[in-house]
Amino acid sequence: MRQYRPFFLIRKIFTKAIFRIPTDEKLLCLTFDDGPHPDSTVAILDILDKYQVKATFFLTGANAVKYPGVKDMITAAGHMTGNHGYRHISGWKTSSSRYADNVSRAAGPVPSRFYRPPYGRLTLRQYNQLIREYIVVFWDLMPYDFSGSQSAAKCLSILRKRIRPGSIIVLHDSPDSKVTGFLAEFIEYASGEGYRFVTIDHAMPGTGMLRKTTC
Repeated sequence: MRQYRPFFLIRKIFTKAIFRIPTDEKLLCLTFDDGPHPDSTVAILDILDKYQVKATFFLTGANAVKYPGVKDMITAAGHMTGNHGYRHISGWKTSSSRYADNVSRAAGPVPSRFYRPPYGRLTLRQYNQLIREYIVVFWDLMPYDFSGSQSAAKCLSILRKRIRPGSIIVLHDSPDSKVTGFLAEFIEYASGEGYRFVTIDHAMPGTGMLRKTTC
């Protein structure tokens, strides 16, 4: 059975990490992992632009170096970027020193104080090292759009049923993601329910709540 929200004990362990925007307002934060990639980023940006929605893209350093023009398209459109490591590695399978080096290497092509761990997997030691320099961002809701067995319709259904005020939603900016098959319809649905879309800085009290980045 899939876990669409992080296991509750993770919140108890990583106490300074972000999982939701602290608000009772109908705000949602769209985040996209693993990009940039010319086969997916451009299509995602077109949809976001159509609905005047700003999002946060957690980029791998390797892809940012490989596709600098696509990375520049993200920032030129007014979206935020975050660090997703240079390579997409699991903290559970990586030494703390190698993991820290992977994050630091990505900071060159992807300068950001926000970091999302690939797979959402890191050790407590890695986490304690990271929070000295970064704001660690998990998520409130993930519809598994990257899974080959998860249809776009199923992803949309999950989001429609499970969004709540402050949800940080993780989607994927990669060629195998189903995201472009449901993103527009989801934005229309959420907007019709009174939700507005904001970037990840709104999760930090006193930093982003005054900046208008909503649709």
